[in-house]
Amino acid sequence: MSKLYKNAEEALSDVIKDGMLVAAGGFGLCGIPENLINALKESNVKDLTVVSNNAGVDNFGLGLLLQTRQIKKMVASYVGENKIFEQQYLNGELELELVPQGTLSEKLRAGGAGIPGFYTRTGYMTKLTEGKEIKNFNGVDYVLEESIVPDLSIIKGWKADKAGNVIFRYTANNYNEPAAKAGKMTVVEVEEIVEVGELDPHCIHLPGVYVDRLIKGRNYEKPIEQITTSDSGVTAKGFNEKREWMAKRIVKELEDGAYVNLGIGMPTLVSNYIPQDIEITLHSENGLMGIGPFPKRDEVDPDLINAGKQTVTFKKGASFFDSSESFAMVRGGHIDLSVLGGMQVSKYGDLANWMIPGKMVKGPGGGMDLVSGVKKLVIMMEHVAKDGSPKILNECSLPLTGKNVANMLVTDKGVFKIDKNEGLTLIEISPYSDLEDIKNSTGCDFQVADNLMGG
Repeated sequence: MSKLYKNAEEALSDVIKDGMLVAAGGFGLCGIPENLINALKESNVKDLTVVSNNAGVDNFGLGLLLQTRQIKKMVASYVGENKIFEQQYLNGELELELVPQGTLSEKLRAGGAGIPGFYTRTGYMTKLTEGKEIKNFNGVDYVLEESIVPDLSIIKGWKADKAGNVIFRYTANNYNEPAAKAGKMTVVEVEEIVEVGELDPHCIHLPGVYVDRLIKGRNYEKPIEQITTSDSGVTAKGFNEKREWMAKRIVKELEDGAYVNLGIGMPTLVSNYIPQDIEITLHSENGLMGIGPFPKRDEVDPDLINAGKQTVTFKKGASFFDSSESFAMVRGGHIDLSVLGGMQVSKYGDLANWMIPGKMVKGPGGGMDLVSGVKKLVIMMEHVAKDGSPKILNECSLPLTGKNVANMLVTDKGVFKIDKNEGLTLIEISPYSDLEDIKNSTGCDFQVADNLMGG
């Protein structure tokens, strides 16, 4: 039987029903099944439970189904910048099950592999794993997570042959591959369909055995989720001299040959200052790993970037993979260092950076996976909140991302080494502060390195 269908509407017409569980590929707006999402919207199907890393943005992707109130529940990792998503949840209009990013992709991968559950360190001792079974292996506690098998998976590929073998393009693989493998019914849209035998079998990401129906998509918009510019061209969001100092200080922690993950927001500034004489491989949760070059800020021409004539590319060693593979690297302890932002950090290295109950929920994203899997964790954040209150405390008052996980804290006021038993030690003071200022703006006691006692 042919897997080819004329369009998204035809491919879904006898499949969709109210109340079904749907998995959608994509990461942000990268690799989302635009045609299939629009077909779901036009079908007026309702009460859907949708599994996806996030839910697009307000006016695109799965955000369209939130607008029409067709989604009853989201199982997601990151609310991101979708205000409709966040408000519907805070208003009690949308059920939300937040799942750490790597756990979510593994739930799908395991579902497609016939594995009903697995144990993971991710999320242990956090709000998201309360009430779940805990089992100890070799002296370490792990959380039991159940796999996901959707009624329908909607997937975006790049190329396919008529047998349903699919190739994904760069980081557009992300959640598409694990979601495709998990679905009881998997419908894939691609940009090009060729005859069987025309695709190099070495390049196939998704074998046709996982694909039930296939369409050639049309009218792809592929919008960019967020672009930050200034009058002089492209600039780093939130850049200032204090943050520049923080980024440069963190670079000193990078060792030649290290595999490094940089979280969203401020931590991305670190890549601007990686020196040319060391080789760092950057890891990204959406399925990318590669080695520089990392140009200095004054070597980047904003006009060329805006004209599409200059890009920062990987010179060698680049690889692309799906999100379940990306987090396998993290959970397996293969990433040397991660830099994450923080809302609060405790005296003993607890981190909170994903939720303010009743006010703001962004979701854990990949943070919970990273704090439980990387060899060294550096937190980069402002020393105090906007209202001047301390963000470094005896205990975090916000929901934890991880307990006793941070090894170093770099703020605009100074640098702390964190011992999970002894607590904080101030080892460096920034040019924008002094010891008395740090003591007055820190919400817990800390030790001071001997070389700072007189300064």
